[in-house]
Amino acid sequence: MSVFTHLVAELGRLLEPVLAQSATAAAIVLFTVLVRLALHPLSRAAFRGATPAAGCLPILLQLPVFFVMYQAFSSAEVGGKANELLGHRLFAAPLGARWTEALGEGGPFGAQGLVFLGLFGAIAVVAAWSAVRGRRTAASVAAAAAAAVADPKKPAGRVAPKAGAKAGAKAGTKAGTKAGATAGTGAGVMAEVSAEQQEVMRKLGGVLPLLSFGTLITAAVVPLAAGLYLLTTTAWSVAERAWLQYRKERAERLTGGGERSSL
Repeated sequence: MSVFTHLVAELGRLLEPVLAQSATAAAIVLFTVLVRLALHPLSRAAFRGATPAAGCLPILLQLPVFFVMYQAFSSAEVGGKANELLGHRLFAAPLGARWTEALGEGGPFGAQGLVFLGLFGAIAVVAAWSAVRGRRTAASVAAAAAAAVADPKKPAGRVAPKAGAKAGAKAGTKAGTKAGATAGTGAGVMAEVSAEQQEVMRKLGGVLPLLSFGTLITAAVVPLAAGLYLLTTTAWSVAERAWLQYRKERAERLTGGGERSSL
């Protein structure tokens, strides 16, 4: 933790001539951006769906960073010395202060309370952006699944049982007839599963985006510095996914959807 404290303090000193007392807060934002830049290859792999673990790694690797951030602005001492970070502020609010403490210093509209309200407002905007994108993504996936079920000619190998049997019979063997019928039956099961998955995706699409607002609850109980980290990393996640989606759709338009885009 002392290494982290030293790094943030040094970044704050570099920014102090420009940002004065809010330099350490800006250093926290810059530190978070550096962390997310380091994790970008994993996030890109998670977006492509390269491996099941890829989607979890960016989140799991951030947990130690968030824990260190929390401890750094909650501990009175670091390495046996007074914690110099606790004396830094974002405008009128100490970076180690919590919302409940700010309420005791003038209420929600006091000098410190307004800083927290600004933080909560920014987090709410990012959460709303994430929720809207999540709903759109769920709707597009559900629509694609519905179109695949409604038009059996598009997905490869999805044919009716009788048609499959007929195709197998044309191959000239009894085994071909049986295989064709089995393939057709399997396709019917796939269509049924797709319909069930479509309904599940529709329900989850209405609930999961709302989880983005859970960050507000966390920001209300952790130090202001940790809230800044949450705001920055959440905003980065939403913007990063929007950018990757844009690149994917652009590549699909350029290739006519015939090739998989490389992100």
